[in-house]
Amino acid sequence: MSDRKRSTALALASALAGAAVLLAAPAAHAAVVDVQYDCKTPIGDKSAVSPIEIKGVKEGNGYKLTMSFQKGVSSSPIELGKGAMTPSAVIMVDGAEKASVPVSGPPNAEAVPANTPIKISDLSGTYTPKKSGKVTLTAGVLTIKAMGTTTTCTPGNSPKPSLELDVTAPGGGSATGSTGSTGSTGDSLPQTGPEDSAIALGTLGATVILSGAAGVLWLTRRGQRARS
Repeated sequence: MSDRKRSTALALASALAGAAVLLAAPAAHAAVVDVQYDCKTPIGDKSAVSPIEIKGVKEGNGYKLTMSFQKGVSSSPIELGKGAMTPSAVIMVDGAEKASVPVSGPPNAEAVPANTPIKISDLSGTYTPKKSGKVTLTAGVLTIKAMGTTTTCTPGNSPKPSLELDVTAPGGGSATGSTGSTGSTGDSLPQTGPEDSAIALGTLGATVILSGAAGVLWLTRRGQRARS
């Protein structure tokens, strides 16, 4: 392999490695926050504090959010049978954009004894940002439906955000509201068309096989010309 081709291969490998770093998961700053829920229940007003944790994981064009409760926030005067209670909530988004993300969870897997704090299962939902930038995620209203009744619990202590994320909107939308260009976004590598590829291969006289960002293999035709 000539020095020129070797240098070109190393440069392309370095570029791909750099792209892999740029495509890494966005920075996230999480905290467990005490949320005081003021609940409107069928038997009157109730209040309880639960530490809340919110996690966000990049998934496709959006982010899968998971909201976890470390303590129950309400109770029932009668036993709730298995599957009798269904929880849901809203996560408030602020920062680069303002939005609300609905999250929900499965019904209770076990019966809940009377006058016992109701353990809320993890609630999850998908947040697809419309603008890129830094956002905060904060616990919002919690809703518990059980046996034909609805309990609504509102955060009463203006809780701090549970999670801070640097997000990228599909299409490259910016925090200032400008629309993304039709070119490549931060979620994918630029791609060339067939004509561009043919020109590139003709210029280099080689075939490039890219295997992710792991490396570059150059197969030259010099050996074939030598044998002929």
